[in-house]
Amino acid sequence: MSIREWFKFILLGLIWGSSFLWIKIGVQELGPFTLVALRVFFATLGLMIVARLHRAHLPWREFLPAFFILGLLNMALPFVLISWSEQYISSGMAAILNSTVPLFTLLIAPLFLADDPWTLPKGLGLLVGFLGVVVLMANQVQGDLTRPKLGQLTMLLAAVSYATAAVYARRKVRNLTPEVQSLGQSFMATLVMLPLALTIEAPFTLPHQPITWVAALWLGLMGSCVATLLYYSLLQSIGPTRTTLVTYIFPLVGVILGAIFLHERPDWHLLAGGSLIISGVAVVNFLRPMPRTLPEIKKDF
Repeated sequence: MSIREWFKFILLGLIWGSSFLWIKIGVQELGPFTLVALRVFFATLGLMIVARLHRAHLPWREFLPAFFILGLLNMALPFVLISWSEQYISSGMAAILNSTVPLFTLLIAPLFLADDPWTLPKGLGLLVGFLGVVVLMANQVQGDLTRPKLGQLTMLLAAVSYATAAVYARRKVRNLTPEVQSLGQSFMATLVMLPLALTIEAPFTLPHQPITWVAALWLGLMGSCVATLLYYSLLQSIGPTRTTLVTYIFPLVGVILGAIFLHERPDWHLLAGGSLIISGVAVVNFLRPMPRTLPEIKKDF
């Protein structure tokens, strides 16, 4: 990756890495459907402004089905699953389970993308990085292991949804700009989530606590608007498997932020887990196989 791509990658990890904390705060007052509805609504408003500034126009006639599928798989469904899960599991456990996204992407991408094949360095790097995530969070999630497994299962379903969406976006909308891709999926996610929130969590209530408003605004404008623009930019330039590696950074960001702002004392898990995460990302990005010609895979969604 170039320096510019590394900057986007790290910034995306920082933004999304703190999202689990804000989700945990948001679901203390709001139901998961309401929180997600507010999140995608604020994201859509922000992306409309960005699209206006870039004079971007959405090709609805040609890409409406793709935008709907991405809005469902990359926003509405995983956002709801994660928000619901964090009512029952810790943000640390959620971050670990969300870090399986690259592993699912590694399994799915080669079936549909000729430019993202299985390779030994890629597989090794993904496993090393995931091991680092587990080591990093091992002393913080032990209590979750005895809780009901449904919250953990829904987090894994969210990870599968993210992985599928990354591969689908790479195949179907790769020629569109990040502004158009982001706004298209966010707009469709809003159309899906607002009726669901009004119906499932009726009567619909807005937040009363200021911190909940901060959580919803941050998740919408930073965690969805800015982060989605960075995500689609990386997806276009480096592909889905390496882009989804950003999920390995989430737990590392959480532990570091806890040490800085919450005065939590870091231990050897931070050093060992952080080293493995960085090593795994480095292996995937720097140990590349010799280029070779691959036949294009014709399978479709």
